[in-house]
Amino acid sequence: MVEQSVNNLRLGPISPASDGPLYQQIVDAVKREIAAGRLQPGSAMPSFRVLAEDLLVSLITVKRAYEDLEREGIIFRRQGLGTYVSDKGHDRTRDAHLSITTTALRAAVQAGRDAGLSDRDLLRLLRKELE
Repeated sequence: MVEQSVNNLRLGPISPASDGPLYQQIVDAVKREIAAGRLQPGSAMPSFRVLAEDLLVSLITVKRAYEDLEREGIIFRRQGLGTYVSDKGHDRTRDAHLSITTTALRAAVQAGRDAGLSDRDLLRLLRKELE
Protein backbone atom coordinates (compact mmCIF):
# COMPACT_ATOMS: atom_id res chain seq x y z
CA MET A 1 0.00 0.00 0.00
CA VAL A 2 1.08 3.53 -0.73
CA GLU A 3 1.12 6.01 2.14
CA GLN A 4 -1.40 8.74 1.45
CA SER A 5 -0.57 12.41 2.00
CA VAL A 6 -2.75 15.48 2.34
CA ASN A 7 -1.01 18.85 2.71
CA ASN A 8 2.19 17.07 3.82
CA LEU A 9 0.28 14.93 6.33
CA ARG A 10 1.12 11.26 6.36
CA LEU A 11 -2.36 9.83 6.71
CA GLY A 12 -2.06 6.33 5.61
CA PRO A 13 -2.46 3.87 4.50
CA ILE A 14 -6.22 4.11 5.06
CA SER A 15 -7.74 0.91 3.79
CA PRO A 16 -10.70 -1.41 4.34
CA ALA A 17 -8.09 -4.19 4.54
CA SER A 18 -6.44 -2.57 7.59
CA ASP A 19 -7.60 -3.09 11.15
CA GLY A 20 -10.48 -0.95 12.36
CA PRO A 21 -13.12 1.15 10.67
CA LEU A 22 -11.93 3.72 8.12
CA TYR A 23 -13.00 6.69 10.25
CA GLN A 24 -10.96 5.34 13.20
CA GLN A 25 -7.94 4.89 10.95
CA ILE A 26 -8.24 8.59 10.03
CA VAL A 27 -8.62 9.59 13.70
CA ASP A 28 -5.53 7.57 14.62
CA ALA A 29 -3.54 8.99 11.70
CA VAL A 30 -4.39 12.60 12.63
CA LYS A 31 -3.46 11.94 16.26
CA ARG A 32 -0.18 10.40 15.10
CA GLU A 33 0.59 13.48 12.98
CA ILE A 34 -0.11 15.78 15.92
CA ALA A 35 1.97 13.69 18.33
CA ALA A 36 4.85 13.66 15.84
CA GLY A 37 4.72 17.45 15.57
CA ARG A 38 3.85 17.51 11.89
CA LEU A 39 0.53 19.16 12.78
CA GLN A 40 0.96 22.13 15.08
CA PRO A 41 -1.74 23.96 17.07
CA GLY A 42 -3.62 26.27 14.73
CA SER A 43 -2.70 24.25 11.62
CA ALA A 44 -5.48 24.07 9.07
CA MET A 45 -6.91 20.63 8.39
CA PRO A 46 -7.99 19.60 4.90
CA SER A 47 -11.67 20.08 4.10
CA PHE A 48 -13.96 17.05 4.27
CA ARG A 49 -14.12 16.92 0.49
CA VAL A 50 -10.37 17.24 -0.11
CA LEU A 51 -9.52 14.61 2.48
CA ALA A 52 -12.22 12.22 1.24
CA GLU A 53 -11.00 12.53 -2.35
CA ASP A 54 -7.35 12.09 -1.40
CA LEU A 55 -7.96 9.07 0.84
CA LEU A 56 -10.60 7.58 -1.48
CA VAL A 57 -13.20 7.38 1.28
CA SER A 58 -16.68 8.84 1.61
CA LEU A 59 -17.48 12.29 2.95
CA ILE A 60 -19.43 10.59 5.73
CA THR A 61 -16.29 8.72 6.82
CA VAL A 62 -14.26 11.93 7.04
CA LYS A 63 -17.12 13.74 8.78
CA ARG A 64 -17.31 10.99 11.42
CA ALA A 65 -13.53 11.12 11.98
CA TYR A 66 -13.55 14.91 12.34
CA GLU A 67 -16.54 14.77 14.70
CA ASP A 68 -14.69 12.28 16.94
CA LEU A 69 -11.55 14.44 16.90
CA GLU A 70 -13.60 17.53 17.68
CA ARG A 71 -15.42 15.78 20.52
CA GLU A 72 -12.02 14.88 22.03
CA GLY A 73 -10.92 18.52 21.76
CA ILE A 74 -8.13 17.71 19.32
CA ILE A 75 -9.51 19.83 16.47
CA PHE A 76 -12.10 22.60 16.20
CA ARG A 77 -14.22 23.99 13.39
CA ARG A 78 -14.96 27.60 12.53
CA GLN A 79 -18.05 28.04 10.40
CA GLY A 80 -17.02 29.24 6.96
CA LEU A 81 -13.30 29.22 7.80
CA GLY A 82 -12.34 25.57 8.17
CA THR A 83 -11.06 23.03 10.66
CA TYR A 84 -7.94 23.54 12.76
CA VAL A 85 -5.76 21.72 15.28
CA SER A 86 -6.68 22.79 18.80
CA ASP A 87 -4.12 24.36 21.12
CA LYS A 88 -4.75 21.42 23.45
CA GLY A 89 -4.70 18.84 20.65
CA HIS A 90 -1.01 18.04 21.03
CA ASP A 91 -1.22 17.69 24.81
CA ARG A 92 -4.29 15.45 24.65
CA THR A 93 -2.78 13.27 21.94
CA ARG A 94 0.56 13.09 23.76
CA ASP A 95 -1.14 12.18 27.05
CA ALA A 96 -3.02 9.34 25.38
CA HIS A 97 0.15 7.99 23.74
CA LEU A 98 2.04 8.35 27.02
CA SER A 99 -0.59 6.30 28.82
CA ILE A 100 -0.51 3.55 26.20
CA THR A 101 3.30 3.50 26.23
CA THR A 102 3.44 3.37 30.03
CA THR A 103 1.03 0.43 30.08
CA ALA A 104 3.07 -1.40 27.44
CA LEU A 105 6.32 -0.77 29.30
CA ARG A 106 4.84 -2.03 32.57
CA ALA A 107 3.71 -5.20 30.83
CA ALA A 108 7.14 -5.65 29.24
CA VAL A 109 8.92 -5.18 32.58
CA GLN A 110 6.59 -7.69 34.23
CA ALA A 111 7.12 -10.19 31.41
CA GLY A 112 10.88 -9.77 31.74
CA ARG A 113 10.77 -10.25 35.50
CA ASP A 114 8.53 -13.30 35.07
CA ALA A 115 11.20 -14.66 32.71
CA GLY A 116 13.85 -14.12 35.39
CA LEU A 117 15.56 -11.07 33.89
CA SER A 118 17.24 -8.61 36.24
CA ASP A 119 16.65 -4.86 36.13
CA ARG A 120 20.08 -4.53 34.55
CA ASP A 121 19.07 -7.01 31.82
CA LEU A 122 15.84 -5.11 31.22
CA LEU A 123 17.66 -1.77 30.96
CA ARG A 124 20.15 -3.27 28.54
CA LEU A 125 17.28 -4.56 26.36
CA LEU A 126 15.54 -1.18 26.48
CA ARG A 127 18.70 0.69 25.50
CA LYS A 128 19.21 -1.73 22.62
CA GLU A 129 15.65 -1.12 21.39
CA LEU A 130 16.10 2.66 21.67
CA GLU A 131 19.13 2.48 19.38
